[in-house]
Amino acid sequence: MSYFFGVDVGGTTVKMGFFEKEGTLIDKWEIPSSKDLGGEASLRVIADAIRERLRKEGATLQDMRGVGIDIPGPVLPDGSTPRLTNLDWGEALNIREMLSSLLDGIHVEVANDGNAAALGELWKGAGEGMNSLVMVTLGTGVGGGIVTDGRIISGVHGAGGEIGHINVSEEETDICGCGLRGCLEQYAAAPGIVRITKKRLKEMDATSRLRGLPDLTAKDVLDCVKEGDPVAKDAFRVMCNMLGKALATVAVNADPDLFVIGGGVSKAGSILTESIRPYYEKYAFHAVRNTPIVLARLGNDGGMYGAARLVLS
Repeated sequence: MSYFFGVDVGGTTVKMGFFEKEGTLIDKWEIPSSKDLGGEASLRVIADAIRERLRKEGATLQDMRGVGIDIPGPVLPDGSTPRLTNLDWGEALNIREMLSSLLDGIHVEVANDGNAAALGELWKGAGEGMNSLVMVTLGTGVGGGIVTDGRIISGVHGAGGEIGHINVSEEETDICGCGLRGCLEQYAAAPGIVRITKKRLKEMDATSRLRGLPDLTAKDVLDCVKEGDPVAKDAFRVMCNMLGKALATVAVNADPDLFVIGGGVSKAGSILTESIRPYYEKYAFHAVRNTPIVLARLGNDGGMYGAARLVLS
């Protein structure tokens, strides 16, 4: 019972981590995400990759402690998930039962990818040695995960940690991808940053390098923030205000040891956490006002580590 796997399923690739004993990473690699094959066939590809890696190691499934896997969608307590629109895996399926069956009945655990990333950061990342954290991932969307006493808080409907859909604005008129208005995702995800900036470019007369860019990206905006561009700084202020408000809302519910900011947008670096801080303190209840806000350490490997940690749990 020496080996276990962490599997992070994304829209384009599946990250595979091969671990031994109490968490030593032996190897990691990626395989293409077979989202067009459907759920069962995709899980079969993952199972075959696990069997092949064990063969290379001279090991068998009997040497396995189990497999942890995360997916981009809600996961119910029994390991099942409703339709995964980001993967096009078809209708609802029980990933835990199906993958276990493909691997001769070995132990399988399943989690949402944001939750897994949070658990990974607690185990081997920014929260190592602590008991709890809240992670916010800023990328194409805004994901998140809440871990308390080393356990993921996923909720009855698998929606625990969906921080991106906290309402932060009653005045918003645009519709979020979830169908609501005023969600954090509309301000703090990469497309949201671009959306805010384009509005500011129309509303402000200030000179801005952003006006000459044909395909504006969130990275362009964040780079211009560091250069002191007035329009970029104004859009960034809106983003950080909304993030500070959302974190303050979460803090009086989860009261974590720390907040961890990850995802592609977090590559902006410490300017992001330092700029969120004053807005967080503005909105936060006094007892949680000093909660640290830090950057993630594991990068794109957080989900893989967290999925593996599920097995040890």
